[in-house]
Amino acid sequence: MMVAREQFETDLKHIKEDIMALSNMAVNALREAVDALYNQDITLAREVIDKDRAVDKQEHTINDQTILLIAKQQPVATDLRRLVIALQITADIERMADNAKNIAKSTLHLGEDHRLTVHPRIKDMRDMAIDMNQTAMRAFQYDDISIARKLSEMDDEVDQLYEMIIHDILNETATNPEKIQYVMQMAFSARYIERFADHITNIGESIIYLVKGQSYKLN
Repeated sequence: MMVAREQFETDLKHIKEDIMALSNMAVNALREAVDALYNQDITLAREVIDKDRAVDKQEHTINDQTILLIAKQQPVATDLRRLVIALQITADIERMADNAKNIAKSTLHLGEDHRLTVHPRIKDMRDMAIDMNQTAMRAFQYDDISIARKLSEMDDEVDQLYEMIIHDILNETATNPEKIQYVMQMAFSARYIERFADHITNIGESIIYLVKGQSYKLN
């Protein structure tokens, strides 16, 4: 019985490590996608879109490992909750990467028009989302709900910045109606980062549910 328990703990540790590696992939995608947007770097934008396949593949691998562990060990109570939460967190990270990919697609839509300048605060939004992810992964690593709860305030700051950017962008359309395509892609990109951050708060909620056994809204 002890051997089975040790094996379960080892398998669980590997799944956790794989989830954290997947999280790094999503963050790198966001970092590169926003860089591509600012630099009108079509090549980098295409790389972000291509790399998303690796994220999807890693998600499937984690899901297969987790479901296999449930089938093999037939865990109950906290152990089962831990594995179900692993599936939920993996799904949120995959969606984070999808949002990064969508920013890269916005860069392709805009093309290389050097008259365009990207709203300077989009980069700030991205950096805040990356900070949020680091916080979430620290909470995940240590099952620490006090760290997870910090995500609520961090997400509020991202939302406020998003609203400010949208306000600025809409004012720009009012004075330059010919820039509608540019304005749309800027608004979409800001929205994708805001959604990226929302998925991170979902991860925080999952961690709180794992530890406390009850639902808690951070959004």
